[in-house]
Amino acid sequence: MYKLFRTLLLPVAALFAFTAATAQNVSWKSSVEHLEGDVYRIVLEASIPAPYHMYDMGPYEGGPNATAIVFTPGDGVTLEGGVEQLSTPERHYDKTFEMEIGTFAGKARFAQQVKLAAAKATVKAAIEWMICDEVSCMPPDDTELTVELTARPGTAAANSTAAVSPNNDSSAKDTPAEAAADTASGTAETTAAEIVPAPQDAAGGGTLWALIIEAILWGFAALLTPCVFPMVPMTVSFFMKGEGGPARGRFRAAMYGFFIVALYTLPIAAIIVITRILGGDTVTADIFNWLATHWLPNILFFLVFMVFAASFFGAFEITMPSWMVNKTDAKADSKGLAGIFFMALTLVLVSFSCTGPIVGSVLIKSTSGEFWSPIVTMLAFSVAFALPFTIFAFFPSMLKKLPKSGGWLNSVKVVLGFIEVALGMKFLSVADQTYHWGLLDREIYLAVWIVTFSLLGLYLLGKIKFAHDSDMPYLGVGRLALAIITFSFVIYLIPGMWGAPLKGLSGYLPPLHTQDFVIGQVGSAAASGEPGMLLTADGKKPKHSDFLHLPHGLEGFFDLQEAEAYAAKVDKPLFIDFTGHGCVNCREMEARVWSDPQVLDILRRDYVIAALYSDDKKVLPENEWVTADSGKVLKSLGKINSYYALKTYGVNAQPYYVLQGRDGKTLVPPRGYDLNVENFVQFLRSGVEAYKKQQ
Repeated sequence: MYKLFRTLLLPVAALFAFTAATAQNVSWKSSVEHLEGDVYRIVLEASIPAPYHMYDMGPYEGGPNATAIVFTPGDGVTLEGGVEQLSTPERHYDKTFEMEIGTFAGKARFAQQVKLAAAKATVKAAIEWMICDEVSCMPPDDTELTVELTARPGTAAANSTAAVSPNNDSSAKDTPAEAAADTASGTAETTAAEIVPAPQDAAGGGTLWALIIEAILWGFAALLTPCVFPMVPMTVSFFMKGEGGPARGRFRAAMYGFFIVALYTLPIAAIIVITRILGGDTVTADIFNWLATHWLPNILFFLVFMVFAASFFGAFEITMPSWMVNKTDAKADSKGLAGIFFMALTLVLVSFSCTGPIVGSVLIKSTSGEFWSPIVTMLAFSVAFALPFTIFAFFPSMLKKLPKSGGWLNSVKVVLGFIEVALGMKFLSVADQTYHWGLLDREIYLAVWIVTFSLLGLYLLGKIKFAHDSDMPYLGVGRLALAIITFSFVIYLIPGMWGAPLKGLSGYLPPLHTQDFVIGQVGSAAASGEPGMLLTADGKKPKHSDFLHLPHGLEGFFDLQEAEAYAAKVDKPLFIDFTGHGCVNCREMEARVWSDPQVLDILRRDYVIAALYSDDKKVLPENEWVTADSGKVLKSLGKINSYYALKTYGVNAQPYYVLQGRDGKTLVPPRGYDLNVENFVQFLRSGVEAYKKQQ
């Protein structure tokens, strides 16, 4: 629903941006403050229009364009220290850039201390910035200001306004109202160019809510494990029989649940706070970014899932040291809140063999989401886990309706083990696709899932038995229903082994071009996805076509310059696809929209396709490296493509589709994630019509 709302809102936002462009400019002004003696402070103030925000000074490696200010002193002036941010930025984790960023809204002030050794002098300030709102970003802009300094001997704290001379005519485009205000105040202002921002897709929108819901489900599932379930009636009965009557017992039970939540949530929160204090504002975000994208943590996560699954199957128990549990349990006998706290701690430690794998799964999956998502998801998990202890304390009669402990608890544990195996494969798949190892092609991934869920179905039917399972004299209705659902899912997966698109899982499976055999096609799917007869304008094989492929047998390019040259040669418009290996929405678009016969026909007949991957780790030759405006050298294919998208179109999310005509001109407004096939067909046809009008 969130993505649908964003999709409907984007055209309205773009129209509003066009009609109100004159209000969407950043204005800069400066002043000079005399501190003491010959020391002055130059203050730059940015006025940021609503609803836009401007990034702070970062720096952000591979992230948004941070505000950059470089002061160049004239004769008689020396700089004292570096540029200060007088305004405090609002810091948050940006899921698109996968890092913590700081932003300013409304006003932002920066300062530079200088030492003046002459009666008069000037200092030039070169400023670069970028502003964004919730759906779009303006391209980065820059300007240069000249600040005049006049010595003021004998005055200790006098403030004076310095004249500012815009030296960048292209960015000094004040509105008439702003120019009038400047004349009245004696302060000139320079603003950003009036650019209509391009709409961005909310790729991954709603991910945090999905993690929260999943964490809640895991929390309830943990209650059904043999380590936890028998403790529910035991602990609740203990509280109800305590001193002070039922009311006091309910209060103590509520505090018991509160302490359980705190014991699960506060440790991860402490880790985030400590790393942020000790390592700086962005170190924690960098850690989570590394966890989400690098091959090493993804492989470790995969192995952790497999170890947890083996534990659920009964191969071994993951337990806390006995001395720790015994020591904590002894302190639980004390009265007051301290005793309740240690009783909650005892539950957490005793149940670790069952909840440990679940907690690990929740935390691992949340590292690729929002900055605070590990805390939020663990809070959701622990609340769901602790809630029954409080509910049953308030309504003790409900305890009579609970089923008795037995072998069914171990069955729940084993089912969770099968789910752990299936979920763990995703981490291995991410590393395999990003680094092009070729270890986990689509049919291998599907084979593992088919076998895993088939074994789960057989287990539910009682055909497979593990070491700690009890005898099952008959098959219950619940197990039968779960077995039917499981085998139905297996049957749905099987056609995928011969190339069925499996659109319901398209965002989670490896791409179809990694499959060795697709029924109805000669040769491998990978070969059919690789450009065969298609050659560049100078007769060469397209760059990167040995490891990058287009879906549905389409032919195209993976280097923009090659694609532009070929499009000019064959006189066709260019379809630029900003995509990524880990982009779930990209795979959904390819499976549900690109697969439509009308879309495929238009793409093959009327366009030259250029797929630009934003997360590919391939390091390019040195002569293809790109130096960003910030001075950072971009070496990998993904970073270069991502920088191009942000610099040229002001977008930082995938998928994003651009129809380009002659001389690099955009034919129609670009589009993002939209599963409406008719809208996409109309988008492609309008691009063809616009291209013909250019002739």
